[in-house]
Amino acid sequence: MTRLFRGAFILWMMFRFGLDELVLTSFNKPWLKRIASVVTLGRKLDAPRGQRIRQALESLGPIFVKFGQVLSTRRDLLPLDIADELAKLQDRVPPFPSDVSIAIIERAFKKPLSEIFVSFETVPVASASIAQVHFGVIRDRDGVLRDVAVKVLRPGMLTVIDKDLDLLRTMAGWVESLSEDGKRLKPREVVAEFDKYLHDELDLVREASSAAQLRRNMADLNLVLIPEMFWDYCLPDVMVMERMRGVPINQVERLRAAGVDVPKLARDGVTIFFTQVFRDGFFHADMHPGNIQVSLEPATFGRYISLDFGIVGTLTEVDKEYLAQNFTAFFRRDYKRVAELHIESGWVPPTTRVDELEAAVRAVCEPVFDRPLKDLSLGLILMRLFQTSRRFNVEIQPQLVLLQKTLLNIEGLGRELDPDLDLWHTAKPFLEKWMLEQIGPKKLINELRNEAPRYAKLLPELPRLLFEFLQRSNSPGNAPEVLALLAEQKRTNRLLQGIVYGGIGFVLGLIAMQILIRVRVL
Repeated sequence: MTRLFRGAFILWMMFRFGLDELVLTSFNKPWLKRIASVVTLGRKLDAPRGQRIRQALESLGPIFVKFGQVLSTRRDLLPLDIADELAKLQDRVPPFPSDVSIAIIERAFKKPLSEIFVSFETVPVASASIAQVHFGVIRDRDGVLRDVAVKVLRPGMLTVIDKDLDLLRTMAGWVESLSEDGKRLKPREVVAEFDKYLHDELDLVREASSAAQLRRNMADLNLVLIPEMFWDYCLPDVMVMERMRGVPINQVERLRAAGVDVPKLARDGVTIFFTQVFRDGFFHADMHPGNIQVSLEPATFGRYISLDFGIVGTLTEVDKEYLAQNFTAFFRRDYKRVAELHIESGWVPPTTRVDELEAAVRAVCEPVFDRPLKDLSLGLILMRLFQTSRRFNVEIQPQLVLLQKTLLNIEGLGRELDPDLDLWHTAKPFLEKWMLEQIGPKKLINELRNEAPRYAKLLPELPRLLFEFLQRSNSPGNAPEVLALLAEQKRTNRLLQGIVYGGIGFVLGLIAMQILIRVRVL
């Protein structure tokens, strides 16, 4: 019965904001279009469609707000005006009562609040769809007083989320069966991604571990601060971390007045993003202005502060290499290579003509090069690429959704900080250096070093393994295998001799060069 009422409420909100017109007319069903023309007759629908969709999601509650945020990243699914409007959705959710928050904390730690914190501010400083944050003070393991931020999960979220997700799955099935483009857009996969993101955010221990990983990864970059996690105080529904003090990054005039080099800040943001993506394959995937601050403390002046690690993205080595090659090809305007990469990766059918795809990509990208960020929109470029991809039946890649979302966040931050920032030229040297490390001698040395323990364990066993193999192969039927093995062993020996002799010659050459230099100096 509850599900029925919730479904009726959702339909009422759709009707109230005129979404029935948008949904019914998007289906390739004449009878549905006739219904739309009747139900919309005489209604005032003055606001743009994107604004109406955003208002409807806000009225449906925090879960639908979060769904709209995730959906705004899928610009391959949405017209640009709707995606831009959904990107405005913020977690401006009223806080839940402080006594409820305190009860959750005391139940989680099984002790009174006064035994957990030296002090605790009952008024929350931030409230979002999943959790809210309070400030407090604790004693760490060394007895030192530490200022902390306490994140508390909203009560009853799991039940609400599961009910609404059931409805969203049902609606996605309708869209896939009725919509003209439904199967290619994969609405059920979108809902599955949303399900995963939400359930990940509901485990604050998981969020704390993601923050700790990012903190380790970024420690040597000296560009971004990530709060320390206090593991004695981290539980699935309560998380205690170091309190960070900074200025929200969208308060640009305040940052300039404090003496922050804002153009450098914009370039640092690009460096942080590409380092997390291509070096680590582990990146903060919710980089909207509410989660990014700038430190004004003397010791860390001008550094970024990252907050809220409920959503992080990961990339495999294959993903990283493929993306880096794509970016590098774009920067070099090698559109043929971009087309070839799409075919090699299986993103487009193998029968696709390279020259046709190359021409289509060139038509989208060529007009935007050598122009400052203020004169172009990366969102518009992506939208045109997605329109092109539809023509070539490009498959949507779910593992890259968060990367696309984060890249758009970076564009928004760059536009606010420095409209003249050239995103392409800022990123190009980093990617070229990364590609060199991937295919150069440094990569070979690192891989040999990583594999050394395995080789060290295997080498002593090789004589025994070879002897056992030869014993098993000591029969007339296996003679060809033995001969093939011996031939391969000879080739390997010649290769090893060549490597050894080459290495010795290289070392001797260096020694001779050093002797000649010293003789000349003397």
